[in-house]
Amino acid sequence: MVEYLNAELQVTGTEATQLLAGPRLSLLALTFLHPSYILLLLRRTRRIDYCLSMALPSVRHGSNLTTALHRSQQAPVILGQQSSGKLLARSSALSQGGADDFDVLEKLFFSCTQSADDQSALLCLERLTHRFGSSNERVMALRGIYDEAIAGDRPGLERCLKKYDDILLKNPVNLPILKRRIALLRSLSRPTDAISSLVQLLDATPTDAEAWCELAELYQSQAMSQQAIFSLEEALLIVPHAWNVHARLGEILYIYARSLDNDSMYRTLQSSIRHFCRSIELCDDYLRGFYGLALATTHFSVKKVPEMASGGDLPNDALSRLHTLARKKLADTLTTQYSLEPHLREYEENELSAVKEMLDGSPE
Repeated sequence: MVEYLNAELQVTGTEATQLLAGPRLSLLALTFLHPSYILLLLRRTRRIDYCLSMALPSVRHGSNLTTALHRSQQAPVILGQQSSGKLLARSSALSQGGADDFDVLEKLFFSCTQSADDQSALLCLERLTHRFGSSNERVMALRGIYDEAIAGDRPGLERCLKKYDDILLKNPVNLPILKRRIALLRSLSRPTDAISSLVQLLDATPTDAEAWCELAELYQSQAMSQQAIFSLEEALLIVPHAWNVHARLGEILYIYARSLDNDSMYRTLQSSIRHFCRSIELCDDYLRGFYGLALATTHFSVKKVPEMASGGDLPNDALSRLHTLARKKLADTLTTQYSLEPHLREYEENELSAVKEMLDGSPE
């Protein structure tokens, strides 16, 4: 992927590696955003993209494979499984059927699917189906996710796609299945079809922020940065306080800027910096925002850029102070996190290593 960026976007190897290896920390409190740009780098080897409209298990800084595994290990207790093999026994908490109970079941379903505990995932799905019925649109999407997870090869995924097409023939406005189908098209390496389907979806539901975010990811995967930027700007019109979307827009602007020359590059970099600043203004401990801010302001702190050449309204001394602030915040975070036991840290080791590598490899 780094080589692809080098060829298509003229990003240097070091910069692309820094950006792609940086902290993947999003979806703090937002369930609208499909986590493809995180899970494409971190997901398990099984073929799975989660449904755009499904809420992921909430953890402090987003979807986390270690957290998913830990939650899935609690499945026997939550589902009332016993060592004697009574897999369908209900726990007293879940037997009451409150809304919170089924929210727990859905989150457990995602964790079990992500960690390859298909048996427990199926039990969660059966209980949700029993409660809401097999014709419930959300349950149908969950069933699709399960079928995709256990599909062992491409023909199996093609059969899942055929099922979605059959469902949509009967009900063309089944949004969870429409979104699930788009995610599957992407998994099948059919981005053109996925983009076309998403554009049609947005024609019908233009206020769907998650769809705009997914469209941005699809455009970016095809090196269409300008279209990706437009899509994220549309999403921010709907959810202006989504700090993770601001950070993602900052990343794409940063990548796009590296393909430009001189004044255009610096103007785009300053736009990227503004979005990183907005992300940490909205969430003042957002590591991904600080990482991007430090990376984007490096070009102004390292190079002697004339004020007029910077092409923006952010003076160079302000950019230099932002760079220093971001580095200090990242360094403080490393110190705090490495002072804790590994199981108590808020971030994955690869995230902390990426921050450390950037701090060690770039000048003050």
